Order: sequence, then C-alpha cells, then structure tokens
Amino acid sequence: MKLLYISSSIIILLFFTSFNNSNVYICKGKGSKRYHYTKHCRGLSNCSTKVYEVKLSKAKALKRTLCGWED
Repeated sequence: MKLLYISSSIIILLFFTSFNNSNVYICKGKGSKRYHYTKHCRGLSNCSTKVYEVKLSKAKALKRTLCGWED
C-alpha cells in the first residue's frame, strides 16, 4: 500500500512538471497580459507584434495569466 502511495506521488509530480514545461503562446505587445494554449486562439487576433512560443513556466514568470477564451 505504501509503495502504491509513493508511485502515485511520483506520477503526479511528473505530470505537473511536464505540464509546467509545455509550450504556450504569448504576444509581446505593450498591453499583453495573457498566455494561450493554441497559436490560433481568438485572444491573439489583436496582437500587434509577432506571436511567440514559450514555455508555460516562462509565461508565468512574465506574470501572464491564461486567456479568458481558453479557461
């Protein structure tokens, strides 16, 4: 039973680690505050700069939050 608990904890930790390192998309425009799971999200339609692909951890470090169209 204890082994199962440890295995489950490791799986959960690996899941969150890989999720946090997944790629997201951001706009680097002056008022941009969100990140997006897809490059073609309608929240990126008004982006005044190029759309950049970054790691989710990087987007969060830039204080970005999830786009309202995708939550």
